[in-house]
Amino acid sequence: MKKTSIVASFLIGVILLTLIILPLGCTGEEASAGLKVVTTTSLISEIVEKVGGNKVEVTNIIPPAQCPGHFDVKPGDIQMLADAKLFLMHGWQGELFTQQLTQSANNPALNIISLNILGNWMVPAVQAQAVGNITSALVEIDRQNASYYLSNASSELAAIAAKDNELQAKLAAKNLSQIKVICDEQITGFAQWAGFDVVASYPSSEDISTFKGLIDQGKQAGVSLVIGNLQSGTSDATATIASSIGAAQVTLSNFPGGFDDTETWEKAIEKDVNLLLETLAK
Repeated sequence: MKKTSIVASFLIGVILLTLIILPLGCTGEEASAGLKVVTTTSLISEIVEKVGGNKVEVTNIIPPAQCPGHFDVKPGDIQMLADAKLFLMHGWQGELFTQQLTQSANNPALNIISLNILGNWMVPAVQAQAVGNITSALVEIDRQNASYYLSNASSELAAIAAKDNELQAKLAAKNLSQIKVICDEQITGFAQWAGFDVVASYPSSEDISTFKGLIDQGKQAGVSLVIGNLQSGTSDATATIASSIGAAQVTLSNFPGGFDDTETWEKAIEKDVNLLLETLAK
């Protein structure tokens, strides 16, 4: 299936779901003051800001450069949810803190939606699915502004398809399928989208002694690049594996805002691709 067709499919799904849920939505009273939405990560908040525009007030909890699994709840986070109408989270294992957070907020009017989207959100097809699911959530809570949300979602889906085509053209010229890599397990989906031959992946572990087998595997396979993930905190592991194999290394970000001037998904994925190509050119 072509990339543009994938994006179109998600938009059609959003529209059909909207037609089903419109009669069940809220009255739109919240929209006049701006629908208050709290998100767990910048991956979600960035989409809500684009789709919701001036109809929403978005507050994000986890800083873009931090691992969700290492997040500690603060009193201010509880207050955010106490005043919010919608709470959007990934549904990841690393978000176990959300149960404590929502209970402490004690907000019976809070709508909690777990998006449960599989895959790396930096991959365009996954990002497109996230846009569709988040748009559905906004429409379900605020049916008065459904057409506004759907219009913005359509524009964003088109932008995702365009960026996908642009970056795939840059990557295809480098014949990356011939380059064997080892990467942080959280970056595997992105590395495969980029076209690399992913030999193996490593977990977020502080015990670098566990990587001996991985290093041996990398040497035997002829791995020439090790790709780390900023948010995993595995920089030492990435450096150890790369130096032991004699491979180059690079660290990418799985979240908008992880690096400077990457506050949008488009900027974040372009930064990651440029980092890959710059590393390979050295």
